[in-house]
Amino acid sequence: MKSYREILKTALEHKTGKVPMDFGSCTTTGMHVSCVAELRKYYGLDEKPVKIVDPYQMLGEVDEELLDSIGISVDGIFPRETIFGFPNDNWKEWRTPWGQNVLVPGEFTVTMENGDCLLFPRGDTSAGPSARLPEGGYFFDSIIRQKEIKEDELKADDNLEEYTLLTDQNIEYYQKERKRAARSGRGLVVNFGGTTFGDIADIPGPGLANPKGIRDVTEWYISTVMRQDLLHEIFSRQLDIILTNMRTHLDIFGDDGIDVVVTDCTDFGTQNSSICSTDTYQSLYAPYHKKLNDWIHTNTNWKTFKHSCGAVYDFIPEFIESGFDILNPVQCSAAGMEPERLKREYGRDIVFWGGGVDTQKTLPFGSPEEVRRQVLERLEIFSDSGGYVFNAIHNVQAKTPIENIVAMINAVKEYNGDT
Repeated sequence: MKSYREILKTALEHKTGKVPMDFGSCTTTGMHVSCVAELRKYYGLDEKPVKIVDPYQMLGEVDEELLDSIGISVDGIFPRETIFGFPNDNWKEWRTPWGQNVLVPGEFTVTMENGDCLLFPRGDTSAGPSARLPEGGYFFDSIIRQKEIKEDELKADDNLEEYTLLTDQNIEYYQKERKRAARSGRGLVVNFGGTTFGDIADIPGPGLANPKGIRDVTEWYISTVMRQDLLHEIFSRQLDIILTNMRTHLDIFGDDGIDVVVTDCTDFGTQNSSICSTDTYQSLYAPYHKKLNDWIHTNTNWKTFKHSCGAVYDFIPEFIESGFDILNPVQCSAAGMEPERLKREYGRDIVFWGGGVDTQKTLPFGSPEEVRRQVLERLEIFSDSGGYVFNAIHNVQAKTPIENIVAMINAVKEYNGDT
């Protein structure tokens, strides 16, 4: 019988076999911490506070016990630091606004204001909050802290403060994580962080006490048209840092120690359209994507993972040309993203990772049988001749019925003949 890692490798090589399943390997394939707790309860695992491994989206850790219970083929390594600048360590208990006891990193620091939960960068309350969990909400939104922009004073350094070379602590963390993941026998996805060019989640600088430069989301998108020279300088210097860090990562993991590396999470699609033109992608983003992916493919056996939500049908040839091996989350509900069309036209050239069930309607609001039918239908389409890893479309959200989550998981097992 093939190991979990062999099942993943078979899919990545576009060969027919069992469909690997992923939940929790990175920040775009996970589950809300409330859903993780419900799954633990369903599988009869010990009730305990779940670790929040991504406080931004409030994603819960899918730990070894739950990976085994579900039958997940993939393990993941997250960056040492969260998007808010503090490390995932020194865990402490915290009660969420919806009444769940969870574990959060030691420097996770919040205050309440008018029912909202405010979070501080690197736990520094003197800096002012950088994110808000609104009353009745289930995850944080960045607080825009844009200073007045003076065109003649804009410089690349101000948007590079959070991009740094690996520290000794980072290196020690990845060495430990490599050993841990190697024992699991699963395929390994690694998100080193700091490798994406213009990811809008990073632009506000939620981990910085005093973010400088272009930090307003709208202003950043304006800059992709009006300030391209500045963005080219930012991206070029960022790439230098990334490649230096990649050489260190190669020393730690070896050329075959990782199966998939998350190299870019910048979104290019909306529900019905795109955020920019393909011409803008080719001129502004593609040169840096291609240089990074080429370096990885030249020096390692790692597959490169591109995340982009939305209607990105027109961008898929560009992603392939830029050297991406994998596309996630495959938002089939967006315009032009019909599963049959995607698989027919691009299924030989890129691995689809996601798209397994609609997380906007079917999974949260459908019946378990409707979930089962959609999952089986998507598996039939996407897994033909390999090149598919099952995951939902982006993260499983809070308040998703546990019976629907279980129906999704069981449908994958049914398709694979594991029930």
